[in-house]
Amino acid sequence: MEPDFLVIGAGVAGLRAAIELAEAGRVLVVAKESLRESSSEYAQGGIAVALSDDDEVELHEQDTLYAGDGLCNRAAVHTLVEEGPAAIQELIDWGAEFDRSGGGLAFTREGAHSRSRILHAHGDSTGREIARTLYRKAASLPNIEFRSYAATIGLLGEGCVGGALLHDVAANSFVPVHARAVLLATGGLGCVFRNTTNPDVATGDGVAMAYRAGAEISDIEFVQFHPTALHLEGAPRFLLSEALRGEGAWLTNAMGERFMERYHPLRELAPRDVVARAIVSEMERTGADHVNLDLSHREPGFIRHRFPRIYETCLRYGIDLERRAAPVAPAAHYAMGGVRTDLDGRSSLPGLFAAGEAACTGVHGANRLASNSLLEGVVYGARAGRAMREAAPVNVPATEPMKMGGPQGDDPPNRVPDIAWKYCGIVRAGAGLEEAIRLLEAAPQSSEQIVALLIARCALAREESRGAHFRTDFPEKRAQFEKHSVVSKDGGIEFR
Repeated sequence: MEPDFLVIGAGVAGLRAAIELAEAGRVLVVAKESLRESSSEYAQGGIAVALSDDDEVELHEQDTLYAGDGLCNRAAVHTLVEEGPAAIQELIDWGAEFDRSGGGLAFTREGAHSRSRILHAHGDSTGREIARTLYRKAASLPNIEFRSYAATIGLLGEGCVGGALLHDVAANSFVPVHARAVLLATGGLGCVFRNTTNPDVATGDGVAMAYRAGAEISDIEFVQFHPTALHLEGAPRFLLSEALRGEGAWLTNAMGERFMERYHPLRELAPRDVVARAIVSEMERTGADHVNLDLSHREPGFIRHRFPRIYETCLRYGIDLERRAAPVAPAAHYAMGGVRTDLDGRSSLPGLFAAGEAACTGVHGANRLASNSLLEGVVYGARAGRAMREAAPVNVPATEPMKMGGPQGDDPPNRVPDIAWKYCGIVRAGAGLEEAIRLLEAAPQSSEQIVALLIARCALAREESRGAHFRTDFPEKRAQFEKHSVVSKDGGIEFR
């Protein structure tokens, strides 16, 4: 198999890049499972963009920088918000059906946004609608081929990347794919942690492959824990969108008290890291394993209409949100770090590009602003696609996969996720991170083991608290760490 371009991942970033590449050559898009199973499909709340009459690109930029807690790449943020409106209009032109009000687009507000700038689709299925739109557009282009149930085992090349080795599940065979350029659009790494809102495919494969190949990884210690995942025995950690709080939902503790005003003046609309740590504090204080998210004070029918997917899912597990609060607790949600790239998706290895959650341009800094992730996938997916068109072909021996240290091991059930959740979670400390490193180094190699070890090592090296990274032994921000962590297989950890 020798397409011109290989796109690994079929979420928003991968599909948008594929569309951009189609006019320059043959594009193969591969997915580990079905083409519909990506984090994009699960993105409920919406997509942030400065398009409403009372909004400005500069305000969106300021809000993003504030949430990033001093660590955003300003050029990356400016690019995101500046190119966002045109990217949304393009989606609409391709058939995206965002919710409307009074003849215009309907906007809502989420935590740490100074304006109502969140577009949503079908109430709470925004990611699914954008992915549907992009897939339909991509499938209409004759140069794009899709292949599902094709897990990528590793990258091909030596000091540069010219393809990848795929495991064809149906044929149970290994297939080398050679290409002029490879895009990692593999999504997140939430399944490294025991509790996560992510789908089962989000195991950090892209970061692990890039690291094994010698690429630089940046800001991997910054993992966002969503404050409000459904917390019920026997139920998945289903995300209860931040948009619920944007529409007036209250957080209450085991005694029925609203507590967020004790932690932040914005209360329920404070940045996610603040809300997640506040919930952990309340659970510890009251001895409970959850707090409650309550929107039952809204008018009858509101939740059912505004959040149909969330309402029906909770109802399936016995929670009628129009009548009672839902038990919630934080869960791993989003990785701010990933494969270090420039603003056009280029990694530190020739021939290798990355976009979306698998990449790190620095746009999110230490803490992602709500609903910027889908916008990042669309904007930076397109930019990576344009840059890949100019990539020079890389000569790779036809049968020699990149050295990966042997086949990946089968990790004992829940071993790595338990270690990561216990020691690398919402609240960290040096001694716990050292213990995590010791335990993870003894675990069999897998994508999850590699990524968890990177998180633990970089979290230990960052001796401060900033954004989503909080250490009890270094509870304050420190000026010398207002830099991005960069780690590679051969270069150790440095801050730039």
